[in-house]
Amino acid sequence: MSERIHAHQLYQPMLYPKHQQKKTDQSFQAVFQKELENQLTVSKHAQKRLQDRNITISETSWNKISEKVIEAGQKGIKDSLVIMKNVTLVVNAPNQTVITALDRNESTSQIFTNINGAIVIDE
Repeated sequence: MSERIHAHQLYQPMLYPKHQQKKTDQSFQAVFQKELENQLTVSKHAQKRLQDRNITISETSWNKISEKVIEAGQKGIKDSLVIMKNVTLVVNAPNQTVITALDRNESTSQIFTNINGAIVIDE
């Protein structure tokens, strides 16, 4: 006599982690407007540096910088050195924030640390 034993295995359902939404203090309209503008934010430190050194940057140059910083951010660059004819900027790409500014003559003999990308704009 041969008795067969059948083992029925219980299958556990796959549990997927629930994604939590990021909570922001800003309204949707404010976030949406900022994304539409895609403009750089200039920190107080950088504003002071620009004023103290009488550095002016045209609106077309700001637009070009912003465009290149967005492109750099898409390539995974976090902090970028932006080199132009008359100014050198350190920009945080994910936050689109200008951290500091130097006159081009001032930046010729400097060492820049914690930078993982460079943008050269011939303007």
